Amino acid sequence: MKHFRRLIAPDIMEGLRNYPVTALLGPRQCGKSTLVKHLLSYDRPFLYIDLEKPSDLRKLDDPEWFFTSQKEKLICIDEIQRKPDLFPLIRSLVDEWGDNGHFLVLGSASRDLLKQSSESLAGRITYKQLTPFLWEEVKDDISYEHYLTAGGFPRSLLQKDPEASLQWREDFITTFLERDILQWSGCSPSTMRKLWQMLAHNNGQTINLSTIGGSIGISHTTVRNYLDILHETFMVHSLPPFTANTKKRIIKSPKFYIADTGIVAGMLGLRDFNQLAGHPVFGSLWESLVLNNLKGMFPRAKLSYYRTSHGAEVDIILQLSEKIISIECKASVAPVLSKGTYAAIADIEPHHSFVAAPINQSYQHKPGITVAGLTDLINEIRSITT
Repeated sequence: MKHFRRLIAPDIMEGLRNYPVTALLGPRQCGKSTLVKHLLSYDRPFLYIDLEKPSDLRKLDDPEWFFTSQKEKLICIDEIQRKPDLFPLIRSLVDEWGDNGHFLVLGSASRDLLKQSSESLAGRITYKQLTPFLWEEVKDDISYEHYLTAGGFPRSLLQKDPEASLQWREDFITTFLERDILQWSGCSPSTMRKLWQMLAHNNGQTINLSTIGGSIGISHTTVRNYLDILHETFMVHSLPPFTANTKKRIIKSPKFYIADTGIVAGMLGLRDFNQLAGHPVFGSLWESLVLNNLKGMFPRAKLSYYRTSHGAEVDIILQLSEKIISIECKASVAPVLSKGTYAAIADIEPHHSFVAAPINQSYQHKPGITVAGLTDLINEIRSITT
């Protein structure tokens, strides 16, 4: 299988040079282990421990002794969230050993969740997040249509057979529901599946927690707890409303997105682009794809959306380096903007506005508004914010 360069690779190596511990976080099966093994195979001796393997777990019956015996190697620990009790020991060891680049820990739980266990490593650890494949990483080999349908998870995206790709995503969903979420007590796999399916049908929309809960027989509090789990495991993004510098009556509920377009297609049983293009969720999937790439390419940016009770709306607001950029997402090669979009742009007064569309060559739609494909969109935003 072809190896695709991951844009985060230099950041990981920089973290190893500058911190005793580097954490690489991201959803299951997004390529963390493959990336790390590729990066380290030609650099320095390293030890790889997978905490989901019983044989590797047995090596840690006396972790202090074991780690000390491997002191000269970079110690890489996968699925670190399964043994949070290791963090105090790691802190003690890196303080004793000095220097940087002793531990590389991988996890499929978010930074916020992991920090609850790793507070003792404050000042000693840097966090990096790997997403499923970004467009810039695969654009030379993958079409927009396949990327939208299969999503960014490597074993789905790089599978040439559409049926095999869909089967992998269905298996991924089942494994997540029947094994991964069992780490959280009181979480029902069948109820989580129902919620996930409802999110797939309402991808990119604001949701009423009480209405959702009532339809699947749980309380709004339980819905919120389940959404937190999906967020902590990188399965769902929430997009808050943009509130700065406007006196308009805005919609204040967040929008929710399943974090991978291929997972949405899998939840809905959509096998190929032809089925996807005729489905009501099609437009929101393109919006998800754009959002996923903005989050991956600009991790320090503040992202939100804008919608007023009078119909002014723009899909994504990106704030970075004191610049405000509005982005409307249109799943069309000939996008047309609504009056509501123009009204939102007038309300927000961004530094520049973009229409993100599945095209290869950007063009100026109107003064201050550019229609751009993903590559040009990323390059233009980078130019504006640096």
